[in-house]
Amino acid sequence: MQSQIPAIHRLTSRPQFLAAAKGVSLARGAVVVQRLDRADGDATMRIGFTATRKVGGAVVRNRCKRRLRQAARALVGQHGVPGSDYVFIA
Repeated sequence: MQSQIPAIHRLTSRPQFLAAAKGVSLARGAVVVQRLDRADGDATMRIGFTATRKVGGAVVRNRCKRRLRQAARALVGQHGVPGSDYVFIA
């Protein structure tokens, strides 16, 4: 029997990204993952993606964000903590 995967939503506003930055941060290679436990009783996971200007031009940053989104689709449902906000920074 497979466990129930909580709903996943996107972070859309700057205050949501800034709040997630106050949580736990973990750097793995070229990606930084920030996680904030909301503790509001809501089991949905919210995910945001960003790429700094240090990465390159707009085309390169968009490519990085597309790859981050694809990796998140594959992994966050299995390894994510319900009720958390995640920000992936390229």
